[in-house]
Amino acid sequence: MTIFQQLRLRRLRRSPSLRALIRENCVETSDLIYPLFVEEGKNIKQEIPSMPGIFRFSPDRLPHEVEELATLKIPAVILFGIPQEKDEVGSAAYHPKGVIQQAIRTIKKATPELLVATDVCLCEYTSNGHCGVVVNGDVDNDQTLPLLAKTALSHAAAGADIVAPSDMMDARIKIIRQALDEAGFEQIPILSYAAKYASAFYGPFREAAESAPQFGNRRSYQMDPANLREALREVEADITEGADIIMIKPALAYLDVIRQVRNTFNCPLAAYNVSGEYAMVKAAVKENWLDERQVVMEIMTAIKRAGADIILTYHAKEVARWLGEKQKDNSPC
Repeated sequence: MTIFQQLRLRRLRRSPSLRALIRENCVETSDLIYPLFVEEGKNIKQEIPSMPGIFRFSPDRLPHEVEELATLKIPAVILFGIPQEKDEVGSAAYHPKGVIQQAIRTIKKATPELLVATDVCLCEYTSNGHCGVVVNGDVDNDQTLPLLAKTALSHAAAGADIVAPSDMMDARIKIIRQALDEAGFEQIPILSYAAKYASAFYGPFREAAESAPQFGNRRSYQMDPANLREALREVEADITEGADIIMIKPALAYLDVIRQVRNTFNCPLAAYNVSGEYAMVKAAVKENWLDERQVVMEIMTAIKRAGADIILTYHAKEVARWLGEKQKDNSPC
C-alpha cells in the first residue's frame, strides 16, 4: 500500500552526489590550526603519553615538522612553550631569546608562508603554574597585565603573525592592543580566548606543557562551565577592547556556546578542540571501540556546524590527510 506523502526528505539522501549537493557545512584544511609544544633545549622530540601522536619539540627539531604541515596545506600553528627555568613572574615568557621566541624565528625561516600564532599566558612559565602574578594566594589581575603585554610584544618582535592571550585576565585585550600599537605592531591581530572555561578536559595539555597549578585551581579567572550568558559578556568585552578573532575553549561540551556567540556577534570565531577531547578519541580507537576517521570528521563537522570559522585541533594533520584523499578521488567533503 502506497501512502501519499507530499514531504519526502529522503529524496535528497538517495546518493552521495545528492547529499553533497545540499550539504550545509564542509570542513576544509584551511579551517585548521595545529597546536605545537616547544621545549627549551636541543634535539628533543618526545611523545606525550596521554596524547598519542603529539610530541614536544625543541626549536631545532621544528623545521621538519612545519615543512610537513606546509605540505599538508595546514595554514597555521599555535605555539606553547616549555622553558627550562621558571620563576614567580614567568620571566621566560617575555625573554627575547625565550623558547617561543626561538621557535617563531625557526619556523619563519623554514616555512615563511605558515602563519604562526602564539599562546600569550604565564602558566607555562611561572613556578606556581598559575596564569599570572600570585599575591596572597590569588592571581593579581592588574599586576599580571603588563607582563602579558611584554610577552605579546616579544612574540610580535620575533615574527609572530597572531598573538593569542589565553590567561582570562580582565582588560588584557585592551592592554595588549595598546602595547602592540604603540610599538608599531598595529597589523598584528589578536586571537582572544574570550570564553575559556575552567574545564576538566585540559588534563593532557597540562601534562604536555608542564603547566598544572601547584596549588588551588583556576576557577577564579577561568569561566564556570555552567554559564552561557557570561560568555557573551566576555566576548563582547574582548571585541570592544580590540580582539580581531574570538575563541571558545573547549569545543565539544560547549557547542551551544559557539552557536550562541555565532548568532550574536559578527566576528571571526575559533573553537579549540582540546587535549582531553583528543585523548578520549585516541583511547577509544586504541580499543577498537570507534572508527577514528569517521568520529574525528563528525566532531570537526559538529564544531563547524555550531558556527566556528577556525578549529584548533590536535587532529589537524590527520584531517588534512583525509581531506587530501577525498580531493584526489574528487569526492565531496
